[in-house]
Amino acid sequence: MKGRGATINTNNPYNKKLYASDHIEGLDEEFLVDEKTEYFLEFPKKVVNIVLSADIPIEYSLNPYQGCEHGCIYCYARNTHQYWGFSAGLDFERKIMAKPDAPKLLEEALNKKAWEVKPISLSGNTDCYQPAEKKFKITRSILEVLSRYRHPVGIITKNQLILRDLDLLKELAVDNLIQVFISITSLNEDLRRKLEPRTSSAIRRLNVLETLSKNNIPCGVMIAPVIPGINSHEIPEIMKAAANAGAKDAGYQIVRLNGAIGEIFSKWIHEYFPDRAEKVLHQIESMHGGSLNDSRINTRMKGEGKIAESIKQLFTASKRKYMPWKDPFEINLNAFKRPGQMSLF
Repeated sequence: MKGRGATINTNNPYNKKLYASDHIEGLDEEFLVDEKTEYFLEFPKKVVNIVLSADIPIEYSLNPYQGCEHGCIYCYARNTHQYWGFSAGLDFERKIMAKPDAPKLLEEALNKKAWEVKPISLSGNTDCYQPAEKKFKITRSILEVLSRYRHPVGIITKNQLILRDLDLLKELAVDNLIQVFISITSLNEDLRRKLEPRTSSAIRRLNVLETLSKNNIPCGVMIAPVIPGINSHEIPEIMKAAANAGAKDAGYQIVRLNGAIGEIFSKWIHEYFPDRAEKVLHQIESMHGGSLNDSRINTRMKGEGKIAESIKQLFTASKRKYMPWKDPFEINLNAFKRPGQMSLF
């Protein structure tokens, strides 16, 4: 399906009933190739989530959207779409839930006496600057709240739309309240279109890094996921290009294919890379104890075994070469002030 990552809708294990096309007729074709994106409004009671995982370096996350039109074939967030009655496959890319009350709920949380100031990550699940943000502008409203309260925030995205909010990013950067990571999986545009069909091109993402850096907004590159036999060899070139664009930090994660993602990715790689599909899948398994699925804390993100170790060494050597800076960025936790509240001296 043009412009989509997944080629199937996987079965949702939480659904008792399943609609299937067992005997497809000509009249059914327009429904089978429906490419339209649908938007649903969600009104939760809270939007700030406490992150307790030992191997995820964030403490709060806030996701303005569920589902993501970027369509990244490997996305770990696909499985969460099943909780809403949708499929982790095409539904994840075509049925997007937006939370228009997120800015208001965030402000309510920040006004609670028990609120503890820690960086809020946008987003821990799906991209806060995905195409839906052009329509709803929820992320921008969230940044406006955070700027008023002088609250620290971290952003990770693969969409150049973030530059629309450069004015707010600059306001937050004045007090060291923001750090941005741009996710770059490949510099090869043909591969990028297959892996992440509706994301910004690598060239545009590098331009984002350059623009952020020129405006004194701390930024880095996230190389994730690293897939052996697909993009693992690109680590040095991605690191070099990002450093030349102004990135001062970098991170990486090994691919893992939990739940329905294993089926989605396996079908994808057999269609696009049939000559190496089985080899790549076996290499992924070798990094996760013989399985595509890996939920082990402190192992699932970096993997284990010879291939995972070689990737780690390549990343470490590349970072040492292209990003030799010693002083890590420290986000400011002491500027928080509720509007109307006098500063304490």
